Amino acid sequence: MKTEFTLTQLADPEFSRSNDILRKCVHCGFCTATCPTYLELGDERDSPRGRIYLMQQMLESGAPAKASTVTHLDRCLGCLSCMTTCPSGVDYMHLLEHGRAYVEETYRRPLLDRALRFLLALLLPRPRLFRLSLTGAKLMQPVKGLFRGRLAAMLSMAPVSIPAPSRLTSRRLHQAEGVRKKRVVLMTGCAQKVLSPEINDATIRLLTRHGVEVIIPQEAGCCGALTLHMGKEEPARSFAARNIRAFAREMAGEGLDAVIINTSGCGTTVKDYGNLFAHDADSELRRQAKEVAAITCDITEFMSRIEIKAAGGIPALTVAYHSACSLQHGQKIREEPKNLLRRAGFTVTDIPESHICCGSAGTYNLLQPELADRLKARKVANITKCAPDLVAAGNIGCITQIASGMDLPVVHTVELLDWASGGPVPPALANNRAL
Repeated sequence: MKTEFTLTQLADPEFSRSNDILRKCVHCGFCTATCPTYLELGDERDSPRGRIYLMQQMLESGAPAKASTVTHLDRCLGCLSCMTTCPSGVDYMHLLEHGRAYVEETYRRPLLDRALRFLLALLLPRPRLFRLSLTGAKLMQPVKGLFRGRLAAMLSMAPVSIPAPSRLTSRRLHQAEGVRKKRVVLMTGCAQKVLSPEINDATIRLLTRHGVEVIIPQEAGCCGALTLHMGKEEPARSFAARNIRAFAREMAGEGLDAVIINTSGCGTTVKDYGNLFAHDADSELRRQAKEVAAITCDITEFMSRIEIKAAGGIPALTVAYHSACSLQHGQKIREEPKNLLRRAGFTVTDIPESHICCGSAGTYNLLQPELADRLKARKVANITKCAPDLVAAGNIGCITQIASGMDLPVVHTVELLDWASGGPVPPALANNRAL
C-alpha cells in the first residue's frame, strides 16, 4: 500500500511503525474471509482491509477522526483473525492500537458514550469497585426489562450471584509440593478475580501440585488490556508499568521461570509489554518490560512442558474446546490446550468455525451488544453441533459470553486439568445435574 505521511509525522515512532505496517498490505482480501464483522455485516468498511484504508486516511490527514471512521473502528473486535490469515504479515494489532489511540485523542464522543467508556475503564480494572458495581447491577435485575441497548447488555451480563473473594490469591507465597522445580509469578487479573475466583485457585493448585512455587505480588493488578483496547493508552501504560516493576523485583530476587497468565486476553498484552514501552524515556523500564514479556506464558503453554499427573477417576466427558481469539490468533497457541485435555483423560472435539470470535472481546459485548449477540448465537449454534458434555475455554470473557447463551457448563481449561490431577470438581460441573 502506498502511503503519504509527512516527514514530521514519520518522526513520531507510532506513525513510523504504522507507515511500515500499512506498506505491507497488498489489498489481497484474504482477511475478509475470516473477519467476523464482515461475515455478519458484509460491509467492506467492517473488514480488516476496509479498516486499514480508513485508518490510513485518518492518520495521514492529521485531522480529527471522522464519526463514520470511528463507527467502523469501534465495530472491530480486535480478534486478530485477520493476522492469522494475512499472507503478507500485516501487523493489524499495532495499527489498530494506534488508530484507536488517535480516535481517543482527536474525537469527542457523544456524552453517553463517553460516560459508559469512562465507567468501564474505571470499574473493570479495579476488583473492589467492580464487585461493588456488580452488587448494584444485581439489585437492578427486577427492572432490567425497562432498559435497552448497552445498559440492558450490562445488566444481563451481571452474574446471578457474586462469588466470595479467593483466600488463596490473598497470599503472596504458595510453596511447591515436594521438591521445588520451578518458581513463577501468577497474574491474578482484575475482572476474573471477581467473576470466577475459582480459576486462579485451580491454577495455584495445579502448579504447586506439579512442583511449581507460585508468587502473587500483591502490588500487581490489571494488565492494561481493557483500557488499551479502548484507546486509553496512558492508563494502560500506568497499569502495565506497575506490573512490570512488581515482576522485575521477583526476577531480581530468587529469579523467575515464568510469568503465568490464565486469562488469554491479558497474556497477549503482557507478551507485548516490550513494544508498549519500546520508546519509553525510562531505559530501566524498557529493559524490564522486554524481560517480563519474554518469560510470560499462558498456563496451558507452561503446563505443556510438564508431565501432567492424572489422578484418574473422572467420568468420560466430551469437551468442546473453544479457542479464545487472543490465544489462537494473538499468541498462536492452538494445540497445547487440547493436547493437555486429552492427556488428562477428556475427549476433545473441535468446534466448527473455531476461528470466529464469540463476541466477547474484552468490553465489546458491552459496547457493541447487538453484534456481540449475533456472534454469540453463531458460536453457540456451532458448539451445539458437537453435542458435547461441556465447553472449555482459556479466557474469562469467552466463558462468560458463551455461558450466557447456553445451558451447558462452560469452564476454564485449567479447572479441568486441576480436577483431573487430583483437585476438586469445578463448581460449574458440581452444580450440574446432567453430568
